[in-house]
Amino acid sequence: MPLSDLTCTLAAIGLHPVKSCGALAPRQALLTETGLDLDREWMVVDPHGEMLTQREHPRMALIRPTLRLSDLLLKAPGMLGLHLSLEAVESPTRVRVWDDIVKAWDMGSLAAQWFTDFLGTPARLVRFDPDERRLADRRWTGEHEAPTAFADGFPLLVSSTASLAELNQRLADGGHAPVGHDRFRANLVLDGLTAFDEDHVDELLIDADGGPVRLKFVKPCSRCQIPNVDPASAGTGAEPGATLAAFRADARVGGAVTFGMNAIVLDGVGRTLRVGQTARATLKF
Repeated sequence: MPLSDLTCTLAAIGLHPVKSCGALAPRQALLTETGLDLDREWMVVDPHGEMLTQREHPRMALIRPTLRLSDLLLKAPGMLGLHLSLEAVESPTRVRVWDDIVKAWDMGSLAAQWFTDFLGTPARLVRFDPDERRLADRRWTGEHEAPTAFADGFPLLVSSTASLAELNQRLADGGHAPVGHDRFRANLVLDGLTAFDEDHVDELLIDADGGPVRLKFVKPCSRCQIPNVDPASAGTGAEPGATLAAFRADARVGGAVTFGMNAIVLDGVGRTLRVGQTARATLKF
């Protein structure tokens, strides 16, 4: 049965310019059809174009981005800063992100050497080709075409403060340290819901600058080992994954452990999302 007009607020925004590297927490972000502008627009690959992530290279968590007026600045321990122009790329290429082979632009030899030196393995940096159209899985989006860039599968990932608080209480009960939202790499964090209400959201209507933004929640986010990587140190452990596994198996995704919901954009492309905006959620059970 549907329940309408559950009110919440946009508590935080997460922007991840380079897939699997550090995050930004801007106060506002422009919404595009592929999600937040510049989110997961760059990706690190091996010499064969296969993506590299924190799953195999947890040190990627230590690569910290700063967005400036005309460039993206990347910093990492022991490395000089790498400046990437927002307006320039080098040569066309093709790369793989999960099962999709897509057009991209190589960012050149300097960026390749920087990532190779820091990760200790041959690597290159690529940028998503804006002429490419990579669609989210229609088994989950139904009648809607939902383009993405280098995100794992969907334009947006949404979680809530209440869900994190519930997880942290369970971690504390087990004698473990709390974790932050950065472990889960969400784009939007909602406040005012009860724990895991987002599991049952059908649509979210945000009162954004210039008009409403309408999002549809389509798939629970199955979790791998990346939340077990500490973003501050790149250290790895069993938590919070072990605690999540004890209570977050989701039958909708074959019993996988989930946290957060993947969402697609139905309306509002070109509008600005801002921390503090109010939203109304329609729930479906």
